Amino acid sequence: MSNIAEGFESSTQKTFIKYLGHAKASAGEVRAQLYIVKDQGYISEEDFEKTREMAEICSKQLSRFIQYLNNQPNSRRVRETGVTYDV
Repeated sequence: MSNIAEGFESSTQKTFIKYLGHAKASAGEVRAQLYIVKDQGYISEEDFEKTREMAEICSKQLSRFIQYLNNQPNSRRVRETGVTYDV
């Protein structure tokens, strides 16, 4: 989530896509760590499968979002415009 937020705050779509790639890589890292905790007996097979599946879905969604953004040649910036916040 932090990689996505950091990329969204960047000034270009190219940078946003780069950070989405980092987020996708982190989802893969979570899956790898899950195998370790399962092998060590820290989680049940059921919890392992549920969590692994969620990480896989997240990775696929990020992949599709990256693909979508790569096919949007006119979208150069991702910043919010015209939004005001009362602080």
